[in-house]
Amino acid sequence: MADETIGVVGAGIVGLATAREIALRRPGTRVVVFEKEQEVSRHQTAHNSGVVHAGIYYTPGSLKADLCVRGVSLLREYCQDRRLPYDEIGKLVVAVRADELGRMENLYTRAKNNHVPELRKVSREEIREIEPHAGGVAALHSPRTAITDYPAVARAFAQDVADGGGEVRLGFPVTSVTTVPGGIEVASGQERVRVDRLILCAGLQSDTVAGLAQDKQEPRIIPFRGEYMLLKPDKRHLVRGLVYPVPDPRYPFLGVHFTPRVDGSVEVGPNAVLALAKEGYRRSRVSPRDLLALAAYPGTWRMAAQHWRTGIREYRGSFSTAAFMKDAGRYVPEVGVRDVVRGGAGVRAQALDRDGTLVDDFRIHQVGRITAVRNAPSPAATASMAIAEHIAAAVFDGSRGTRSGA
Repeated sequence: MADETIGVVGAGIVGLATAREIALRRPGTRVVVFEKEQEVSRHQTAHNSGVVHAGIYYTPGSLKADLCVRGVSLLREYCQDRRLPYDEIGKLVVAVRADELGRMENLYTRAKNNHVPELRKVSREEIREIEPHAGGVAALHSPRTAITDYPAVARAFAQDVADGGGEVRLGFPVTSVTTVPGGIEVASGQERVRVDRLILCAGLQSDTVAGLAQDKQEPRIIPFRGEYMLLKPDKRHLVRGLVYPVPDPRYPFLGVHFTPRVDGSVEVGPNAVLALAKEGYRRSRVSPRDLLALAAYPGTWRMAAQHWRTGIREYRGSFSTAAFMKDAGRYVPEVGVRDVVRGGAGVRAQALDRDGTLVDDFRIHQVGRITAVRNAPSPAATASMAIAEHIAAAVFDGSRGTRSGA
Protein backbone atom coordinates (compact mmCIF):
# COMPACT_ATOMS: atom_id res chain seq x y z
CA MET A 1 0.00 0.00 0.00
CA ALA A 2 3.00 2.27 -0.28
CA ASP A 3 2.45 5.48 -2.24
CA GLU A 4 -1.27 5.41 -1.45
CA THR A 5 -3.11 8.37 0.02
CA ILE A 6 -5.06 7.78 3.22
CA GLY A 7 -7.56 10.41 4.32
CA VAL A 8 -8.67 10.97 7.91
CA VAL A 9 -11.67 13.15 8.72
CA GLY A 10 -11.30 14.85 12.09
CA ALA A 11 -8.29 16.36 13.88
CA GLY A 12 -9.28 15.40 17.38
CA ILE A 13 -7.00 13.15 19.38
CA VAL A 14 -8.35 9.91 17.86
CA GLY A 15 -8.08 11.14 14.27
CA LEU A 16 -4.59 12.52 14.79
CA ALA A 17 -3.40 9.39 16.60
CA THR A 18 -4.71 7.32 13.70
CA ALA A 19 -3.04 9.50 11.08
CA ARG A 20 0.22 9.32 13.03
CA GLU A 21 0.02 5.54 13.35
CA ILE A 22 -0.50 5.10 9.61
CA ALA A 23 2.36 7.46 8.77
CA LEU A 24 4.67 5.51 11.08
CA ARG A 25 3.44 2.06 10.07
CA ARG A 26 3.61 2.61 6.31
CA PRO A 27 6.41 4.98 5.26
CA GLY A 28 5.66 6.25 1.78
CA THR A 29 1.91 6.40 2.41
CA ARG A 30 0.62 9.97 2.19
CA VAL A 31 -1.73 10.88 5.01
CA VAL A 32 -4.13 13.83 4.83
CA VAL A 33 -6.24 14.89 7.82
CA PHE A 34 -9.33 16.97 7.02
CA GLU A 35 -10.50 19.30 9.80
CA LYS A 36 -13.28 21.87 9.63
CA GLU A 37 -11.82 24.10 12.36
CA GLN A 38 -8.81 26.39 12.05
CA GLU A 39 -6.84 24.47 14.67
CA VAL A 40 -6.64 20.89 15.90
CA SER A 41 -8.44 19.40 18.93
CA ARG A 42 -11.09 22.10 19.21
CA HIS A 43 -13.96 19.96 20.44
CA GLN A 44 -14.06 16.88 22.69
CA THR A 45 -10.27 16.76 23.03
CA ALA A 46 -10.04 20.40 24.13
CA HIS A 47 -12.86 19.97 26.66
CA ASN A 48 -11.60 16.70 28.10
CA SER A 49 -11.01 16.43 31.86
CA GLY A 50 -7.44 15.21 31.28
CA VAL A 51 -7.82 11.88 33.11
CA VAL A 52 -5.81 8.88 31.90
CA HIS A 53 -8.17 6.06 32.86
CA ALA A 54 -6.65 2.82 34.15
CA GLY A 55 -9.45 0.53 32.88
CA ILE A 56 -11.53 0.11 36.04
CA TYR A 57 -15.02 0.47 34.59
CA TYR A 58 -15.14 -1.41 31.32
CA THR A 59 -16.57 -4.84 30.54
CA PRO A 60 -13.71 -7.36 30.32
CA GLY A 61 -13.13 -8.41 26.72
CA SER A 62 -14.82 -5.30 25.30
CA LEU A 63 -13.01 -2.98 22.94
CA LYS A 64 -13.08 -0.30 25.64
CA ALA A 65 -11.34 -2.56 28.13
CA ASP A 66 -8.76 -3.95 25.73
CA LEU A 67 -7.88 -0.66 24.07
CA CYS A 68 -7.91 1.39 27.28
CA VAL A 69 -5.41 -0.91 29.01
CA ARG A 70 -3.18 -0.98 25.93
CA GLY A 71 -3.60 2.76 25.40
CA VAL A 72 -2.44 3.68 28.90
CA SER A 73 0.98 2.11 28.39
CA LEU A 74 1.39 3.68 24.95
CA LEU A 75 0.32 7.11 26.16
CA ARG A 76 2.54 7.02 29.24
CA GLU A 77 5.59 6.16 27.15
CA TYR A 78 4.73 8.82 24.55
CA CYS A 79 4.31 11.55 27.16
CA GLN A 80 7.59 10.60 28.81
CA ASP A 81 9.42 10.63 25.48
CA ARG A 82 7.96 14.01 24.50
CA ARG A 83 8.20 15.54 27.98
CA LEU A 84 4.47 16.11 28.08
CA PRO A 85 2.59 16.22 31.40
CA TYR A 86 1.79 12.80 32.86
CA ASP A 87 1.17 12.73 36.59
CA GLU A 88 0.05 9.56 38.36
CA ILE A 89 -1.96 11.25 41.12
CA GLY A 90 -4.16 8.21 41.76
CA LYS A 91 -7.91 7.72 42.00
CA LEU A 92 -10.33 6.77 44.76
CA VAL A 93 -13.68 5.28 43.71
CA VAL A 94 -15.68 5.91 46.86
CA ALA A 95 -18.75 4.19 48.28
CA VAL A 96 -20.54 6.63 50.57
CA ARG A 97 -23.39 4.30 51.50
CA ALA A 98 -23.52 0.65 52.53
CA ASP A 99 -25.85 -0.18 49.64
CA GLU A 100 -23.07 0.80 47.20
CA LEU A 101 -20.65 -1.84 48.51
CA GLY A 102 -22.02 -4.59 46.28
CA ARG A 103 -21.53 -2.44 43.18
CA MET A 104 -18.05 -1.53 44.39
CA GLU A 105 -17.19 -5.21 44.78
CA ASN A 106 -18.43 -5.92 41.24
CA LEU A 107 -16.33 -3.03 39.99
CA TYR A 108 -13.29 -4.44 41.78
CA THR A 109 -13.77 -7.83 40.10
CA ARG A 110 -14.17 -6.15 36.71
CA ALA A 111 -11.05 -4.03 37.20
CA LYS A 112 -8.97 -7.02 38.28
CA ASN A 113 -10.10 -8.90 35.16
CA ASN A 114 -8.87 -5.89 33.18
CA HIS A 115 -5.48 -6.12 34.94
CA VAL A 116 -5.66 -2.62 36.41
CA PRO A 117 -2.26 -2.27 38.12
CA GLU A 118 -1.93 -2.03 41.90
CA LEU A 119 -5.67 -1.67 42.47
CA ARG A 120 -6.77 -2.38 46.04
CA LYS A 121 -9.76 -2.07 48.34
CA VAL A 122 -9.38 0.43 51.17
CA SER A 123 -11.29 0.99 54.40
CA ARG A 124 -12.77 4.18 55.79
CA GLU A 125 -9.57 4.81 57.74
CA GLU A 126 -7.36 4.19 54.69
CA ILE A 127 -9.45 6.62 52.64
CA ARG A 128 -8.49 9.34 55.13
CA GLU A 129 -4.82 8.44 54.78
CA ILE A 130 -5.00 8.89 51.02
CA GLU A 131 -7.50 11.77 50.95
CA PRO A 132 -7.73 13.35 54.42
CA HIS A 133 -10.81 15.40 53.52
CA ALA A 134 -12.79 12.71 51.68
CA GLY A 135 -15.91 10.97 52.94
CA GLY A 136 -16.98 7.39 52.33
CA VAL A 137 -17.27 4.01 54.04
CA ALA A 138 -14.94 2.13 51.65
CA ALA A 139 -13.23 2.69 48.31
CA LEU A 140 -11.11 1.30 45.53
CA HIS A 141 -7.70 2.92 45.16
CA SER A 142 -6.00 3.03 41.76
CA PRO A 143 -2.60 4.66 42.41
CA ARG A 144 -1.54 4.51 38.74
CA THR A 145 -4.46 6.54 37.39
CA ALA A 146 -2.98 9.72 35.90
CA ILE A 147 -3.75 13.12 34.44
CA THR A 148 -2.29 14.70 31.31
CA ASP A 149 -2.84 17.54 28.83
CA TYR A 150 -4.72 15.99 25.92
CA PRO A 151 -4.71 19.06 23.65
CA ALA A 152 -0.89 19.15 24.00
CA VAL A 153 -0.75 15.44 23.13
CA ALA A 154 -2.96 16.05 20.09
CA ARG A 155 -0.74 18.89 18.90
CA ALA A 156 2.28 16.60 19.23
CA PHE A 157 0.49 13.95 17.16
CA ALA A 158 -0.24 16.57 14.48
CA GLN A 159 3.44 17.51 14.39
CA ASP A 160 4.36 13.84 14.02
CA VAL A 161 2.02 13.60 11.02
CA ALA A 162 3.67 16.63 9.41
CA ASP A 163 7.15 15.33 10.20
CA GLY A 164 6.21 12.06 8.50
CA GLY A 165 5.30 13.83 5.27
CA GLY A 166 1.57 14.05 5.95
CA GLU A 167 -0.72 17.06 6.05
CA VAL A 168 -3.31 18.39 8.47
CA ARG A 169 -5.63 20.43 6.27
CA LEU A 170 -7.45 22.93 8.48
CA GLY A 171 -10.56 24.87 7.52
CA PHE A 172 -11.79 21.93 5.43
CA PRO A 173 -15.36 21.03 6.45
CA VAL A 174 -16.25 17.84 4.60
CA THR A 175 -19.45 18.34 2.58
CA SER A 176 -19.45 15.17 0.48
CA VAL A 177 -17.80 11.77 0.28
CA THR A 178 -18.05 10.04 -3.09
CA THR A 179 -16.82 6.62 -4.10
CA VAL A 180 -14.97 6.81 -7.42
CA PRO A 181 -13.13 4.08 -9.38
CA GLY A 182 -10.23 2.91 -7.23
CA GLY A 183 -10.75 5.43 -4.45
CA ILE A 184 -12.81 8.07 -2.69
CA GLU A 185 -13.32 11.74 -3.38
CA VAL A 186 -13.57 14.01 -0.35
CA ALA A 187 -15.03 17.46 -1.00
CA SER A 188 -15.35 20.72 0.89
CA GLY A 189 -17.53 22.92 -1.27
CA GLN A 190 -15.84 23.06 -4.67
CA GLU A 191 -12.50 21.76 -3.41
CA ARG A 192 -11.98 18.03 -3.97
CA VAL A 193 -9.26 15.65 -2.80
CA ARG A 194 -8.95 12.05 -3.99
CA VAL A 195 -7.78 9.42 -1.48
CA ASP A 196 -7.39 5.68 -1.75
CA ARG A 197 -8.92 4.95 1.65
CA LEU A 198 -10.77 7.09 4.18
CA ILE A 199 -11.08 6.95 7.96
CA LEU A 200 -13.84 8.89 9.70
CA CYS A 201 -13.05 10.18 13.20
CA ALA A 202 -15.54 13.02 13.31
CA GLY A 203 -16.56 12.87 16.99
CA LEU A 204 -19.68 14.94 17.58
CA GLN A 205 -20.38 14.91 13.84
CA SER A 206 -19.63 11.21 13.36
CA ASP A 207 -23.17 10.20 12.38
CA THR A 208 -23.48 13.11 9.94
CA VAL A 209 -20.17 12.41 8.23
CA ALA A 210 -20.87 8.65 8.21
CA GLY A 211 -24.13 9.44 6.42
CA LEU A 212 -22.16 11.24 3.70
CA ALA A 213 -20.19 8.01 3.28
CA GLN A 214 -23.37 5.89 3.00
CA ASP A 215 -22.82 4.09 6.29
CA LYS A 216 -25.87 2.77 8.17
CA GLN A 217 -28.05 5.30 10.00
CA GLU A 218 -27.45 3.90 13.49
CA PRO A 219 -26.15 4.71 15.96
CA ARG A 220 -27.01 8.40 16.10
CA ILE A 221 -25.09 10.94 18.16
CA ILE A 222 -26.92 12.50 21.08
CA PRO A 223 -24.95 15.44 22.55
CA PHE A 224 -24.73 15.58 26.33
CA ARG A 225 -23.20 18.71 27.82
CA GLY A 226 -21.06 18.14 30.89
CA GLU A 227 -20.71 21.24 33.06
CA TYR A 228 -17.99 21.78 35.66
CA MET A 229 -17.47 23.79 38.79
CA LEU A 230 -13.99 24.90 39.85
CA LEU A 231 -12.72 24.83 43.41
CA LYS A 232 -11.61 28.25 44.57
CA PRO A 233 -7.80 28.42 44.90
CA ASP A 234 -7.89 28.44 48.72
CA LYS A 235 -9.84 25.14 48.68
CA ARG A 236 -7.71 23.16 46.24
CA HIS A 237 -5.71 21.62 49.07
CA LEU A 238 -8.80 19.64 50.07
CA VAL A 239 -8.30 17.28 47.11
CA ARG A 240 -5.02 15.51 46.41
CA GLY A 241 -6.00 13.06 43.69
CA LEU A 242 -9.06 11.99 41.72
CA VAL A 243 -12.17 11.28 43.82
CA TYR A 244 -14.97 9.46 42.00
CA PRO A 245 -18.31 7.92 42.99
CA VAL A 246 -19.19 4.27 42.43
CA PRO A 247 -20.93 4.55 39.03
CA ASP A 248 -24.46 3.42 38.29
CA PRO A 249 -24.10 0.59 35.72
CA ARG A 250 -27.31 1.68 33.96
CA TYR A 251 -25.57 4.77 32.58
CA PRO A 252 -22.33 5.35 30.62
CA PHE A 253 -21.61 8.47 32.72
CA LEU A 254 -19.39 8.26 35.79
CA GLY A 255 -21.16 10.85 37.95
CA VAL A 256 -19.91 14.08 39.51
CA HIS A 257 -16.31 13.74 40.70
CA PHE A 258 -13.26 15.79 41.75
CA THR A 259 -10.52 16.16 39.16
CA PRO A 260 -7.20 17.94 39.72
CA ARG A 261 -5.79 19.31 36.45
CA VAL A 262 -2.19 19.62 35.30
CA ASP A 263 -2.47 23.42 35.59
CA GLY A 264 -3.19 23.12 39.34
CA SER A 265 -6.92 23.78 39.18
CA VAL A 266 -9.49 21.30 40.54
CA GLU A 267 -12.72 20.61 38.69
CA VAL A 268 -15.94 19.31 40.21
CA GLY A 269 -18.26 17.58 37.77
CA PRO A 270 -19.44 16.97 35.20
CA ASN A 271 -23.18 16.60 35.16
CA ALA A 272 -24.82 15.28 31.98
CA VAL A 273 -27.58 17.36 30.39
CA LEU A 274 -28.98 16.98 26.90
CA ALA A 275 -27.43 19.73 24.76
CA LEU A 276 -29.57 21.58 22.24
CA ALA A 277 -26.77 21.54 19.66
CA LYS A 278 -24.02 19.06 18.88
CA GLU A 279 -21.50 21.74 19.72
CA GLY A 280 -23.63 23.22 22.49
CA TYR A 281 -20.97 24.16 25.02
CA ARG A 282 -23.24 26.92 26.35
CA ARG A 283 -26.89 26.62 27.40
CA SER A 284 -27.75 29.41 24.99
CA ARG A 285 -26.41 27.51 21.98
CA VAL A 286 -29.34 26.04 20.06
CA SER A 287 -29.20 24.40 16.63
CA PRO A 288 -32.64 23.97 15.00
CA ARG A 289 -31.15 21.41 12.61
CA ASP A 290 -29.71 19.33 15.43
CA LEU A 291 -32.94 19.60 17.43
CA LEU A 292 -35.04 18.45 14.48
CA ALA A 293 -32.71 15.48 13.95
CA LEU A 294 -33.05 14.55 17.65
CA ALA A 295 -36.84 14.85 17.55
CA ALA A 296 -37.13 12.77 14.38
CA TYR A 297 -35.12 9.84 15.74
CA PRO A 298 -37.19 7.17 17.56
CA GLY A 299 -34.28 6.33 19.86
CA THR A 300 -34.44 9.81 21.40
CA TRP A 301 -37.98 9.33 22.68
CA ARG A 302 -37.30 5.79 23.87
CA MET A 303 -34.27 7.02 25.79
CA ALA A 304 -36.31 9.87 27.30
CA ALA A 305 -39.02 7.44 28.42
CA GLN A 306 -36.40 5.38 30.27
CA HIS A 307 -34.34 8.17 31.82
CA TRP A 308 -36.55 11.25 32.20
CA ARG A 309 -36.22 11.32 36.00
CA THR A 310 -32.44 11.35 35.75
CA GLY A 311 -32.68 14.05 33.10
CA ILE A 312 -34.72 16.32 35.38
CA ARG A 313 -32.22 15.86 38.21
CA GLU A 314 -29.29 16.70 35.93
CA TYR A 315 -31.01 19.84 34.60
CA ARG A 316 -31.72 20.96 38.17
CA GLY A 317 -27.99 20.81 38.85
CA SER A 318 -27.30 22.76 35.67
CA PHE A 319 -29.26 25.77 36.92
CA SER A 320 -28.61 25.48 40.67
CA THR A 321 -25.14 25.41 42.19
CA ALA A 322 -26.64 24.08 45.43
CA ALA A 323 -28.23 21.15 43.59
CA PHE A 324 -25.03 20.53 41.65
CA MET A 325 -22.94 20.41 44.81
CA LYS A 326 -25.37 18.27 46.80
CA ASP A 327 -23.92 15.01 45.47
CA ALA A 328 -20.35 16.30 45.33
CA GLY A 329 -20.44 17.19 49.00
CA ARG A 330 -20.90 13.56 49.98
CA TYR A 331 -17.41 12.79 48.68
CA VAL A 332 -15.57 15.82 50.06
CA PRO A 333 -17.85 17.10 52.85
CA GLU A 334 -15.84 20.27 53.50
CA VAL A 335 -16.60 21.58 50.00
CA GLY A 336 -19.81 23.56 49.66
CA VAL A 337 -21.57 26.06 47.44
CA ARG A 338 -19.38 28.96 48.55
CA ASP A 339 -16.19 27.08 47.70
CA VAL A 340 -16.75 26.77 43.94
CA VAL A 341 -17.26 28.94 40.87
CA ARG A 342 -18.69 28.01 37.51
CA GLY A 343 -16.12 26.43 35.21
CA GLY A 344 -16.18 25.29 31.63
CA ALA A 345 -18.20 22.64 29.83
CA GLY A 346 -17.67 19.89 27.31
CA VAL A 347 -20.03 17.96 25.07
CA ARG A 348 -19.95 14.17 24.96
CA ALA A 349 -20.79 12.51 21.64
CA GLN A 350 -23.03 9.77 23.05
CA ALA A 351 -24.13 7.18 20.51
CA LEU A 352 -27.74 6.04 20.74
CA ASP A 353 -29.37 3.05 19.07
CA ARG A 354 -32.89 3.12 17.61
CA ASP A 355 -34.26 1.17 20.59
CA GLY A 356 -33.14 3.91 22.99
CA THR A 357 -30.05 2.09 24.24
CA LEU A 358 -27.08 4.30 25.13
CA VAL A 359 -24.16 2.62 23.34
CA ASP A 360 -21.40 1.90 25.82
CA ASP A 361 -18.58 0.25 23.86
CA PHE A 362 -16.51 1.66 21.03
CA ARG A 363 -18.20 1.01 17.70
CA ILE A 364 -16.27 1.01 14.43
CA HIS A 365 -17.80 0.21 11.03
CA GLN A 366 -16.14 -0.87 7.79
CA VAL A 367 -17.82 0.24 4.54
CA GLY A 368 -15.68 -0.80 1.58
CA ARG A 369 -12.66 1.49 1.55
CA ILE A 370 -14.09 3.59 4.40
CA THR A 371 -13.58 2.96 8.13
CA ALA A 372 -16.07 4.86 10.31
CA VAL A 373 -15.57 5.41 14.03
CA ARG A 374 -19.20 5.69 15.10
CA ASN A 375 -18.81 5.69 18.88
CA ALA A 376 -15.64 6.63 20.75
CA PRO A 377 -16.55 8.22 24.10
CA SER A 378 -14.42 8.16 27.23
CA PRO A 379 -11.88 6.58 27.56
CA ALA A 380 -11.16 7.34 23.89
CA ALA A 381 -8.49 9.93 24.72
CA THR A 382 -6.73 7.47 27.02
CA ALA A 383 -7.06 4.74 24.40
CA SER A 384 -6.33 6.94 21.37
CA MET A 385 -3.01 5.34 20.41
CA ALA A 386 -4.45 1.84 20.84
CA ILE A 387 -7.55 2.80 18.84
CA ALA A 388 -5.15 4.00 16.15
CA GLU A 389 -3.43 0.61 16.12
CA HIS A 390 -6.81 -1.11 15.89
CA ILE A 391 -7.93 1.05 12.97
CA ALA A 392 -4.62 0.71 11.14
CA ALA A 393 -4.93 -3.06 11.40
CA ALA A 394 -8.39 -2.81 9.81
CA VAL A 395 -7.14 -0.57 7.01
CA PHE A 396 -4.00 -2.51 6.18
CA ASP A 397 -4.99 -6.07 7.05
CA GLY A 398 -8.59 -6.20 5.92
CA SER A 399 -10.85 -8.14 8.25
CA ARG A 400 -8.21 -8.41 11.01
CA GLY A 401 -8.72 -5.65 13.55
CA THR A 402 -12.27 -4.70 12.54
CA ARG A 403 -13.96 -6.07 15.69
CA SER A 404 -16.56 -3.56 16.82
CA GLY A 405 -17.97 -3.23 20.28
CA ALA A 406 -21.59 -4.08 20.88
